[in-house]
Amino acid sequence: MADTDSTSDGETVTLTIDAPDGASDEVTLPSRLMAMLAEEDQTPAEVAGDLALFSCAQRVHATIHHTDGEVAPEMEEIERTAMDLFEARFGMTFGEAVGHEH
Repeated sequence: MADTDSTSDGETVTLTIDAPDGASDEVTLPSRLMAMLAEEDQTPAEVAGDLALFSCAQRVHATIHHTDGEVAPEMEEIERTAMDLFEARFGMTFGEAVGHEH
């Protein structure tokens, strides 16, 4: 879950990420960057969620398809799940989004 809290200067937005285990983290980003990346009326939290899922999908894709050696079946399952979540959120496959199919 992500909450937004604009800083007093209006130039940045701080997002708080809360995990189910009680851990949390904060990231501060330029407000104008979040507005630039937003589609239609997306909130900064939604933009950050898109970026997080996109980044994770990209990383697992690279791990599975662009590294030397054997890939553990568990990693392949993680990739399948990540790609299913990607498609559900964005309405297209990761390959369609980046123009790179395997």
